[in-house]
Amino acid sequence: MEQQKVDMFIMTNGSYIPEEKVPFVRESLLSLDDSKWAMVSTIQFKNPTTALILSIFLGVWGVDRFYIGSTGVGVGKLLTCGGCGVWTIIDWFLISGATKEQNYNKLQTYLY
Repeated sequence: MEQQKVDMFIMTNGSYIPEEKVPFVRESLLSLDDSKWAMVSTIQFKNPTTALILSIFLGVWGVDRFYIGSTGVGVGKLLTCGGCGVWTIIDWFLISGATKEQNYNKLQTYLY
């Protein structure tokens, strides 16, 4: 893959993946075949800020976890009303990292 395309991808989508994984993503993209570039460039990542806003306003019902694709945790929060509010408050601090991790996992499926 061309260095310029990889740098543009990292600049555009770097805020959607964990910071510590950016060098690994860069190396993986550089070694990627050009035939897979079309699939990788069209990946729709979830926005961590949107997930945080959902967590603040609708986290009691697990909407934030449903948004990022963690349906099991979302159902758990839904059934327990956010763990009586405790789980909801904890998610205010963890949801951005969880969103970035889900985005990274989605990217990995396209890289391999």
